[in-house]
Amino acid sequence: MARLSRNDSRVARHKRVRKTLSGTPEKPRLCVYRSLKNISVQVIDDTTGSTLASASTLDKDIKAQASYGGNKAAAKLVGTSIANKAKAEGIEEVCFDRGGFLYHGRVKELADGAREAGLKF
Repeated sequence: MARLSRNDSRVARHKRVRKTLSGTPEKPRLCVYRSLKNISVQVIDDTTGSTLASASTLDKDIKAQASYGGNKAAAKLVGTSIANKAKAEGIEEVCFDRGGFLYHGRVKELADGAREAGLKF
């Protein structure tokens, strides 16, 4: 029997969590994707399937502040950026979807940055 790759295992974890986790207009989903060099996050309303706000280390303002997008400092900047964009859209509370990634390192720093900027989850 063939072993699953790390990404296949992550996708299986994400599917298992997404069975019960869904974003509503009142409490949208904060979805995280982490690659080796960058991290991105979206605020998604699953009832309409629309993205309400997004932030990434590839954005110009974050790229100017962070020299490298694959570290904890850049993830914290993305977290504060998404919290500010969400608050500008009138979103105060979200449900956190870590995308099957473990809650430590860059994912944890992103969540801490968003919480410090005033987003509740």
